[in-house]
Amino acid sequence: MRPSPRRPVVAAFAAIAALVAAATAVIVATTAQAADPRDSFVTRCGIRFCVDGKPAYFAGANTYDLFTYGYDWLPGEQYVDKVRIDGHFDKLRTDGVQVLRLWMFSHEDWMGSEAAEGVYTEEQFILYDYIMKSARDHSIRLIPVFENYWEAYGGIDKRLSWEGLGTGQANRWRFFNKSQCPGCFDQYKNYVRYALGRTNFFTGVKWINDPTVMAWELMNEPRYQDATPNENTTGTTLRAWVDEMGALVKSLDPNHLLGTGMEGQQTSYGYGGDAGNPFVYIHQSPYIDFTSAHMYPTEGWAGLDYAKARALVKRWIDDSHNVVGKPFFLGEWNVHDNKTEWWAQIYAEMEASGGDADAFWWFPGSASCGGFDSGFGCPEHTVFKQHAANFAARSGTGTTVGPTTAAPTSAVVTSPAVTTRPPTSAAVTTRPPTSAVVTTRPPTSAVVTTRPPTSAVVTTRPPTSAVVTTRPPTSAVVTTSVGGCTAAYTVTNSWQGGFQGEVTVTAGSAAITGWTVNWSYANGQTISQLWNGTLTTSGSSVSVRNLSWNGALAAGTSTTFGFLGSWNGTNSVPTLACVKA
Repeated sequence: MRPSPRRPVVAAFAAIAALVAAATAVIVATTAQAADPRDSFVTRCGIRFCVDGKPAYFAGANTYDLFTYGYDWLPGEQYVDKVRIDGHFDKLRTDGVQVLRLWMFSHEDWMGSEAAEGVYTEEQFILYDYIMKSARDHSIRLIPVFENYWEAYGGIDKRLSWEGLGTGQANRWRFFNKSQCPGCFDQYKNYVRYALGRTNFFTGVKWINDPTVMAWELMNEPRYQDATPNENTTGTTLRAWVDEMGALVKSLDPNHLLGTGMEGQQTSYGYGGDAGNPFVYIHQSPYIDFTSAHMYPTEGWAGLDYAKARALVKRWIDDSHNVVGKPFFLGEWNVHDNKTEWWAQIYAEMEASGGDADAFWWFPGSASCGGFDSGFGCPEHTVFKQHAANFAARSGTGTTVGPTTAAPTSAVVTSPAVTTRPPTSAAVTTRPPTSAVVTTRPPTSAVVTTRPPTSAVVTTRPPTSAVVTTRPPTSAVVTTSVGGCTAAYTVTNSWQGGFQGEVTVTAGSAAITGWTVNWSYANGQTISQLWNGTLTTSGSSVSVRNLSWNGALAAGTSTTFGFLGSWNGTNSVPTLACVKA
């Protein structure tokens, strides 16, 4: 058949079209490769975390108290200590942190997000907004936690008290039992609805649409312990709670992953005891995207050596991948001593056994390296940086296993309004002093962990009339004692009639097993609350002794304790004496 005279023209146009298409493809490919990775949500691809459909691994830390980096007495945006928050993220990034787990709750009057039932402090949520902004600016993902099982910053004890129920370890199981505390369910759901309905004050992005958040966690270390003879092992009630709250979170926010915040203690693992939260069964909830465990191997109740600790990590990973079918997150872990070797051992196991993410406890605002503190530049961070680099190199490579959860295709989600019970009171009352001792976990069988206390109980809110808009200059005096340690006293914040202080204790040229710091106030100052130490006072004399977990310090290493005090007229810095035990 004779070719049509139009064919050469058509062919010419086809050739041109092909060239345009090819050029367009190159442009599109280049654009895709240049897309900001911070705009991609972390999703789950079977047993792996994924970003843009490729496996992703995360090395991280905890800074639980980042929500306290502010000025409680100032209004609006002034409430946020932006310099301190940005500075902390600078340090995190420099030391290799890729994901940060933090607490997004407090029922205290000081820096509290919900100090009275159903009354949400706008300034505190503005501070959370800035944390998200700063994290994105530093390319760090976040895992915020909605509530606390333990007493620190109120926790579920406060919610139980709002329902007129008993508190403490003997009563916490009631929080998860709808027949015992239906109001607890309402309270929790209201808080979650409020949080997930928020739009960031600084960026204008809805929280549920912000990829900076890697995942939410339902609670810090939930348990349903000793409620009935069989619940410690079955986990039936806690699983029902996880399913109900998980379903709520997923209905409000289908974009982000969700975890439990669990510890992973269980007699079958040879680590701790049974506390109504069996690792596999709870994490098999269809609303939970990854497993969680917390490990403190050298605590007296745990007693793990390197081999046993590594075997435990491997067992958690194996059960997560092969039984539950989800990624594994070592959400907390650390030791007191020999950190560099311990970190090398545990991170080697995470990498060898295919762990997916981890976060050491903890990265404080100070440079302290004592106890569980592992602040900026601590020696063990050399190991951590290499681990973070190894995880980064592994990300984006390999294959995924199991079903894939689709990445969000739309960032438009409408959150329902809070329609359940109104708050019982709109007034915020000052929490009475609860003595000047640090709260520690109660000795409830072998399940107890003795992590450093994380409750800095504040009993007085600075007056709203205070006009301090920036943190006052800090001051410190270091006194070398014949006792083999030094102590540095710092005023970290001050307002009319009140102040917050911190003391850093540093071992001398030899290791110490304990310490006591003594001083006397010359201007009538008094201490109302103290954390990370045991306080004794007599008139103007002050003595602070270590707790069980922060007394032993290697040569040249440090730990800190903090306190709140009052002053009138003059707040001079005292001279300290540090004596080893």
